[in-house]
Amino acid sequence: MSLDRHDPEGAIAEAAKAYSNWGRWGADDVLGTLNFLDEAKRREGATLVRRGVSFSLSQRFDMNGPQKGWRRRTNPVHTMLDTGTDAALGNQGFPHGIGGADDVIAMPLQCSTQWDGLGHIFDHGKAWNGRDAEKVVTSAGDLVTGIEHMAPYVAGRGVLLDVARVIVGDDGEPELPDGFAITADHLATTAEAHGVSVGRGDIVLVRTGRLARARREGWGDYAGGPAPGLSFTTAGWLHASEIAAIATDTWGFEVRPNEFENAFQPLHQVVIPNMGLLIGEMWDLDGLAEDCARDGVYEFWLTAAPLPITGAVGSPVNPIAVK
Repeated sequence: MSLDRHDPEGAIAEAAKAYSNWGRWGADDVLGTLNFLDEAKRREGATLVRRGVSFSLSQRFDMNGPQKGWRRRTNPVHTMLDTGTDAALGNQGFPHGIGGADDVIAMPLQCSTQWDGLGHIFDHGKAWNGRDAEKVVTSAGDLVTGIEHMAPYVAGRGVLLDVARVIVGDDGEPELPDGFAITADHLATTAEAHGVSVGRGDIVLVRTGRLARARREGWGDYAGGPAPGLSFTTAGWLHASEIAAIATDTWGFEVRPNEFENAFQPLHQVVIPNMGLLIGEMWDLDGLAEDCARDGVYEFWLTAAPLPITGAVGSPVNPIAVK
């Protein structure tokens, strides 16, 4: 797929038409590409557990996160409602010496490791499966494709594509520079180097090294600024591979700055409302990547259920990879 950097509108329209999954699973579908992750694929994923070692792929949810307030996205605010002090002073009113602690958290649902739901992005007023955006997501939430519908299904075969390690090699830190556009060839080359296949129903994790750099140098513009990521030209690969979901260690999934002039997240505009693809962002893939490099195995059981928040267009997640 070639790019006319001066015509994002035309490129988006062409890709949306070519890679649309509207109607593929019926007019009432609310799962999109998660339909590719069926029972057989889940059984296949379960057989990949050999050593029993597990990895959390989530960043921590605290005030020290990367958010700076763009579009009112803030870091989580954690507040204690009851504490050990309350218990020790006898302020809780419980009998026979029992005490406890309670807490509450306030945060945007996409402030840290998360999934983008199908109601997160629209294309010219259309939501996933061709529905009118204003009838899908209102002030009451996503009335049709709320992320709660996906909660039982996001578990299966995970595949790590450590693009940074393959592209950079042994000559430096396994991290791609900001603005590096990962193409379908890069993805294929990485899969071949890892000795792993990518196909129908897989949950694909793409490591760029951007999170590792942010941890070393400070958050800076990690949330919203320049980053390596998928090229707009990967839309065809994402469609043809029939993967169930994809996640990266970056804030925006696709390369930033974007590859067009005067554009904002054009790949999102194609793959979420038109393709129905589940996208994860800000995943911590570094520990898993180190283990995969040591044992040479880049496939694993992965469970990454979103919180079943009724009507939400995104959800925090603590993905667990088990090898």
